[in-house]
Amino acid sequence: MELRQLKTFRTVASTLNFSRAADALNYVPSNVTMQIKALEDELGVPLFDRLGKQLVLTTAGKRFLTHIQSVLDKLDEARNSVHDNEDIRGTLTISANEVLCAYRLPVVFKLFRSRHPGVRLIFRSVPNQELKQTLFDGTADVVFMLDETILSTRLAVEPLLEETFRLFVAPDHPLAKQPVLQQEDFHGEVLLVNEKGCPYRTMFDRSFEKKGIDSITYLEFQNAEAIKQCAISGIGIAFLPEITVEAEVERGDLVALPWQLSDLQVYTHMAWHKEKWLSPIILSFIEAAREVIAIEEENKTV
Repeated sequence: MELRQLKTFRTVASTLNFSRAADALNYVPSNVTMQIKALEDELGVPLFDRLGKQLVLTTAGKRFLTHIQSVLDKLDEARNSVHDNEDIRGTLTISANEVLCAYRLPVVFKLFRSRHPGVRLIFRSVPNQELKQTLFDGTADVVFMLDETILSTRLAVEPLLEETFRLFVAPDHPLAKQPVLQQEDFHGEVLLVNEKGCPYRTMFDRSFEKKGIDSITYLEFQNAEAIKQCAISGIGIAFLPEITVEAEVERGDLVALPWQLSDLQVYTHMAWHKEKWLSPIILSFIEAAREVIAIEEENKTV
């Protein structure tokens, strides 16, 4: 069992894609495939299930990853102990939902890369409701989630910024010109929302149920961009965080409805496993995220 095979296995487990793992490791895809096959042959068990084009960890693969992650963390710790923090190297895996990936994390990535260009960053876009599991599985070092206050005995969770959610429509929508809205104004309307299971969709449903609003048609989507484009086209009322529509509101493609969503407190959270060794790489990334979000918080309150 070779060290490079273990590193390759960890990268494939993080990306769940041989080609993306090969890119991250500067290998050709066939080399990655050969290393994983050799590792599976030596262990005598499959580490991944190949379900068509989809790659998933087997139960054995998940158990193996937990131990391998610990071994590689210790090696990183030993390696970094003989270098200055300015020269830290290694691999960092970050997961987040698509909203935070597009609108919060690019600036964090840019700052971190400027400080530590030798660190290999692997990013995975993961549905919000699956992010915690990536920490338990060891397939992510740090995750970012949109959710209400999170309490966990196994995860360290840090709320970074409260996110404002609003209802948005095209400027020619019948409700766009009304200065005040009543509950009955929503009857018969089409609401463009995330799929059930998404934490802020659950909070949205709870808010409308408290108001007693019914007789609504819901169109469900997997991502914010689809919701936004359908709202711009006049299909219905979009439920979205403000950060996703700032440009469209400024251009006049969308307008916010004068409606307060009660009991809706959603935060951008940063989280990691409490039992995970926080290497200099991880600590530096956490600090970069705090710095960037602190600036965004200041800009939000100005």
